[in-house]
Order: sequence, then structure tokens, then C-alpha cells
Amino acid sequence: MTTHAPQAAQTAQTAKLPGTLDEAVEALAAMPAAVPVAGGTDLMTSVNAGLLRPAALVGLGRISEIRGWQYQDGHALLGSGLTHARVGRPDFAALIPALAAAARAAGPPQIRNAGTLGGNIATAGPTGDTLPVLAALEAILIIAGPGGARREVPVSHLLAGMDMLRPGELIGFVRLPLLHAPQVFLKATGRTGPGRATASVALVLDPARRGVRCAVGAVAPMPLRPLEAEQWVASLIDWDGERTIVPEALTAFGEYVAAACIPDQPPADDGSPQPLPPAVLHLRRTVAALARRALGRALS
Repeated sequence: MTTHAPQAAQTAQTAKLPGTLDEAVEALAAMPAAVPVAGGTDLMTSVNAGLLRPAALVGLGRISEIRGWQYQDGHALLGSGLTHARVGRPDFAALIPALAAAARAAGPPQIRNAGTLGGNIATAGPTGDTLPVLAALEAILIIAGPGGARREVPVSHLLAGMDMLRPGELIGFVRLPLLHAPQVFLKATGRTGPGRATASVALVLDPARRGVRCAVGAVAPMPLRPLEAEQWVASLIDWDGERTIVPEALTAFGEYVAAACIPDQPPADDGSPQPLPPAVLHLRRTVAALARRALGRALS
């Protein structure tokens, strides 16, 4: 499994390849030390770095039921085994464009071909490209548990640590609303081409609720929702007309989002203001620019 740390990460002693989601749950329940693996893009990074030595693996690659998607009462029910490459295809982009854009930005082709939606959620890395989109869409996770049990958890609760996966549980499906309205995902990286995000913004319009939902990724351990900024800008949009706002409002929205997600430092002991470090100030400006552009594209 590795050429870099053979002492720290040897081949797992047991590997199970279940054919159904319930069989996978049963395998995990029977082997509490087992690690589920789908694409393995995050797992193998930890193994090769000597940070993880799985005692057993439960492979999810043969479970066809979690590798597709379907319509369900105005929602899309996505299998957790969908790869980034599949989510990024044009047919999917026509339904949930922001998620498709995030999937296409999730690294080079070999990563997109292997990495899965469920793996991105379960790993919950701060720079996971799909996470701010899922947060902005207020996705619901369908969790499979022992004995055929199913429970629903908002993705934001899992990412915030408010409701964690229990022993023997797996993320089976992700339910997203089909809003049939503009959605945008933008990402800034530290270099040209595919790379880890230094900041990302997902923005979706919800005309039925006359709402704007925005989530900022990579600047904190989990995606951040600037709720006051969302409510403020939604009140300025002409929902019955052409959904336009003045250019000054776009700029103000970007600054509002950035300040909410990267707040000012507390004042010094003498009450004087404390400037943000240059790197943090640059990051705030990046978030402001991404949020401004995302809203502008959604309303154009």
C-alpha cells in the first residue's frame, strides 16, 4: 500500500468487498477497527504519510446502489459513491451546476476519477471543494446503520461535529433540492491550474423562498454561512423582475461576507484597533472578490 513508510503502514490484515450498502454496514459493525474505502484518495495519502495503518478495509467499490442518482420529490438523491468525474458531467451540471463545477475543480483527472462525494464529506477536509456547495444547498445525508436502519442528518451538522457517524454507520446518499435557479461555485488556489483551495465560495439563488444562500470554504475547519449577509442581499433583489441589484450592492455583499467569515481582531488592551496580518487581510480580500463575482454571475 505504500513505498514511503513501510514500517508505519503495512497492508491491512483483512479486506471485505460487500455488494450492498447493508452488507457494508454489517462488515463495519463486525470489525470496529475497519476503515471504509471508496476512491481512497484521502485514505492513501494518510497511509503513505505513515499517519494511518488500517487493521482492516471495507471496500465500497462494488456497491452499485450508491454509484448512481435519481429524482425524488423535487430533489436529487445522489449516491455517496458517485465520483467527482461523474458529478462533473454536463447532464448533471444541468441540474445542480454549482456541485458539478466544484467536482470539476476537485483536482487532476486521476483524483476526479477516483474520489467520491461521500468520501469528500466523510473526510471533511477544510479544502473539500464540494463541501461549501452542499452547505449552501442545505444538503441532507441519508445515513445507513446496522439492521437496515436509516437516519437523516443535515450535512452542516456532520461537518460541525454536532452529529457524528456512529459505529457501523456509512453515508449512503445525499439529498439535494432541485432549485432550477442560478448557482455558482468559485475557487481561488495558490497556483495556476488545479490545486487546493485557499478560499472558495458557493452561492445559490432560491426564488421560491426569495432567498440567497452562500457558503465559504477553506478559510475555516468547515464551510461558513454568512446568514446576515444572505438576508441583507436577498432583501435588495427584485425577485418579481429581472433579479438585478445596483453594482454597489455587489461590492458591499462581498465585503459583508468576507468580514463575517474573517472578522477583525479584538482590540488591544488599551482599546486601540488591531490590524489583521497581511496574509489574513489578503485572504479576506480574496473571499470578498469571490463572493462579489459569484453573486454577479448568479444575477446576470
